Amino acid sequence: MALAAAAGLTLGLVSPASADVIPPADTATNGIGGPSNNWPDALVKGTFNNGAAPIGTNDYSCKPSEKHPRPVVLLHGTWMNAYNSFSGIGPVLKEEGYCLFTLNYGHNVLTNRGGAAAPIPGVFGTRPVEESAKQVATFVDAVLAGTGADKVDIIAHSQGSLVAMQYMKFEGGKDKVANHIALSGTHNGTSLLGIGDLNRFIGRAINIDPLLDWIVGVAGIQQVYDSPVLLNLWDGPATFDGINYTIIGSKWDEIVTPWEITFIPENQGGNVNNVRIQDHCSVDFSDHLSMQYSPFVFDVVKNALDPEGFPADQIKCSPHAWLGGESDGGFGGIREVGGNGS
Repeated sequence: MALAAAAGLTLGLVSPASADVIPPADTATNGIGGPSNNWPDALVKGTFNNGAAPIGTNDYSCKPSEKHPRPVVLLHGTWMNAYNSFSGIGPVLKEEGYCLFTLNYGHNVLTNRGGAAAPIPGVFGTRPVEESAKQVATFVDAVLAGTGADKVDIIAHSQGSLVAMQYMKFEGGKDKVANHIALSGTHNGTSLLGIGDLNRFIGRAINIDPLLDWIVGVAGIQQVYDSPVLLNLWDGPATFDGINYTIIGSKWDEIVTPWEITFIPENQGGNVNNVRIQDHCSVDFSDHLSMQYSPFVFDVVKNALDPEGFPADQIKCSPHAWLGGESDGGFGGIREVGGNGS
């Protein structure tokens, strides 16, 4: 008992800058998984890796450097996990010297409207967006406390961006985030190749969302455009001064449709930069999933995180395949260095 008390006292005297990050138990990853450089491979490995984090992330003792003073929080999308979303960019940013932290948020079960995929191992991001945003708030606070930083940068894919926007607006996050970088974010919703349009048409006569909650999952239905969550988010300011927003979209996106819906107005709060991949790199055929493994996207992210250390003229256009594109070069692993990005 005395030893425990002494340990508690000692912990109490440790300054935030010298403590380790202690992730909340309900979102903690389980060890570090093996390498993966493309979405199909990461999907398989991420299903059976028992919630592991990708290489380069969740070194809980990592302290931000003077060059990169903010920790980076990575947020996966619907039916995904930390491993299959960030096994591409994790090692890349770690090599650049960033402290990277990620979580598996939004775990749900079928009986709680988790959707048909809920019983599959490695499926996260299916709880209501509002609940996931609260989990992110707790996680970010743990990262800030453990690293001693004042703010984080967020890199989010798909639903992760909606969750981040919800966190910033409703859970106190707007004063704790410096950069919000979205890869095909659903913060404006999606028509999902017309399925959402059909849903909205039927909804004029009968609301079938409660039924679809059991099939797609409540978080999935919340991402159909004009959902109550989205209407609430965009009722009043949803972007804020002091935050840089980099929104990356691809015309080959098959999930966020029409693909331009991912972009947000540049005349509201915050500094908004909408990046249309094919405007800068026509040989990048990134879809919704392989975007997470695109070398061109990695360069855009590095520029957004550190525009002085990685200026825009260093962004390289690299060929990248639809769905199966690889993080180390896309087509055949050969990376072009001829064209600038944005």
